Amino acid sequence: MKIPKRLEPLVRDGLVDEVIRPLKSGKEAAVFVVRAGGEVRCAKVYKEAEQRGFRGHAEYQEGRKVRNSRRARAMAKGTRYGRQEMEAAWQSAEVDALYRLADAGVRVPKPHLFVDGVLLMELVTDADGHAAPRLDDVELDPALALDYHGRLIADIVRMLCAGLIHGDLSEYNVLVGVDGPVIIDLPQAVNAAGNNGARRLLLRDVDNMTAYFGRFAPALLDSDYGAEIWAHYQAGSLQPGMTLTGQFDADEHAADVAAVLREIAAAREEAARRRENAEDAL
Repeated sequence: MKIPKRLEPLVRDGLVDEVIRPLKSGKEAAVFVVRAGGEVRCAKVYKEAEQRGFRGHAEYQEGRKVRNSRRARAMAKGTRYGRQEMEAAWQSAEVDALYRLADAGVRVPKPHLFVDGVLLMELVTDADGHAAPRLDDVELDPALALDYHGRLIADIVRMLCAGLIHGDLSEYNVLVGVDGPVIIDLPQAVNAAGNNGARRLLLRDVDNMTAYFGRFAPALLDSDYGAEIWAHYQAGSLQPGMTLTGQFDADEHAADVAAVLREIAAAREEAARRRENAEDAL
């Protein structure tokens, strides 16, 4: 096939030996099956911003750190340079997430390299060696639905323990490989500690999985894994591989605002005493 323009530099530099065929084209990128280093892999070619159908970057980018202050200012102002840097950060976020999540034991495609808006990574395959289907293209019975749901909930927990939330998880960005579900499409991955919408996005991810698998295993529809996971995360008790019940009883007791204010006042008084003692010691 004719080599796509964005892949020409990788072929010219010997990073890609052959472009075999297109695999899919989505709102964020076009994906091609390629041969590189003697292995069949896939190349994800990110689309330019004006060509993409995905919106709402700000919601996902909150909490992401930009180390270079000049870049951060340009991105905040929306200058041409800032928009270019924002695009680069948006794309590299997926690469960073893939490496971090793979290290955390989450089943994601193994990344190999990222250059000039092209991500070269593992081609997830089925038992016959063909490109793995999306979850929504696979026939499920109740037992398999429960199995896959349990695996994905466990991976969501591992992701959160690694500090990330997918943010857009659904049956359309999960592949079913030879060893089971594989999570894909992570440029919008959310910093769980730094994003004010983290809880809502986590609950949405879990609810999407529960609603989908609940079509085949209706008992899942009565579960509340999202709230249970978030409660453990807030309490600092969330751990990879932990046993979850899928049940959660919200604390409906009214917050004792007066007690909280008394604690704040006491802390301020203690801080003031410490300052006075420090000054007297000088």
